[in-house]
Amino acid sequence: MASMRTFRDGDMRVPVKLWADGVTVEQAAMEQIRHVASLPVVGPHVAIMPDAHWGNGACVGSVIPTKAAIIPAAVGVDLGCGMMAVRTDLSVNDLTGKMAAIRDAIERQIPVGGPGIKGSWDQQGSAPQRVMRVWEQEFDDAYARILAKHPKLRAKPTWGQLGTLGTGNHFIEVCQDLEDGGVWFMLHSGSRGVGNRIGTYFIERAKEQALKLDRAVKTDVNLAWLDERTPLFQDYVETVGWAQRYARRNRDLMMEQVVSAVREVLGRAFRADLVAVNAHHNYVEERAGLWITRKGAVSAKLGELGIIPGSMGAKSFIVRGKGNTESFESCSHGAGRSMSRGAAKRVFTLADHAKATEGVECRKDKGVIDETPGAYKSIDAVMAAQADLVDVVATLKQLVCVKG
Repeated sequence: MASMRTFRDGDMRVPVKLWADGVTVEQAAMEQIRHVASLPVVGPHVAIMPDAHWGNGACVGSVIPTKAAIIPAAVGVDLGCGMMAVRTDLSVNDLTGKMAAIRDAIERQIPVGGPGIKGSWDQQGSAPQRVMRVWEQEFDDAYARILAKHPKLRAKPTWGQLGTLGTGNHFIEVCQDLEDGGVWFMLHSGSRGVGNRIGTYFIERAKEQALKLDRAVKTDVNLAWLDERTPLFQDYVETVGWAQRYARRNRDLMMEQVVSAVREVLGRAFRADLVAVNAHHNYVEERAGLWITRKGAVSAKLGELGIIPGSMGAKSFIVRGKGNTESFESCSHGAGRSMSRGAAKRVFTLADHAKATEGVECRKDKGVIDETPGAYKSIDAVMAAQADLVDVVATLKQLVCVKG
């Protein structure tokens, strides 16, 4: 059974509750955790998930409650990033011999990043009508109001990345249920470039405000916060809320295209709604008088379904939350990196990557070496460390993995 460790040392104002039994959390991330726990707006404690690793300001894999304030860096810049999964009525036998065709169909229907690839609709000239309809009906007017107050957020067409994948650790997968041979579709993405602009912009504004108020953030200036009831705080909540909605709809639109792509290959219809999960893991929400920021963590309320993916060559899990209050009803968002992208490129070869992803229809070129399974922690160890946070509903294994 997993065990949670509580510690408080040095200048920490509040304790840290850490779920990392059997999992290594590097020193750089531990220093960031201590910095966060020293801030006057943080409490009653900080919760750290077993996939924790270094991030900008606050470490990835942290759940940080704040009172009457929000730390933009504790939400991060990949606003609303998260996972979506649907269970189909297909079996693995239905896909035999069709994996390469399925990957090709997905990559044709959904813009993805990567060398020499046009990874957004505006780069391709125009977006499908269904994407533009969602943009115009749900996002355009609200973003215009945001831009009227914060014109520096204006950039290339914001609709251009709605319904697109992105690069880095974002992915689309077709997976096998290891228990019954059923087929799931799963994807990972967020608010794309516009979310990055919003997150970066408000982190800088928080730093400017700290300087203006002569508020010293001794540990890391990136941990500057915005005070509740100020116009800038209200604008941040409004804008991040917009980005989180954008991220969720981005995943919805892509999943529709994944289903369409597989139907194209199979030449027939099938159900893809038996179970559906769509959950953020970089976001902020208000609860019981606190602002809860999850940076690389998933809501795991009692009975709530979530997704914890492994690396592109490992297992992934559909989970059900246990509602553990000490974790602020949260769990990890994945396996978590065990080394930086640069280190992975230095350590692993193409042969290493090909062996680690054997049996998975995916990219096996040098452009994805930084995402090779060995660059991540053991998903089995991460799951064991949080057995008191979630129950496993389904264990999945990749058949097809599309990365930017």
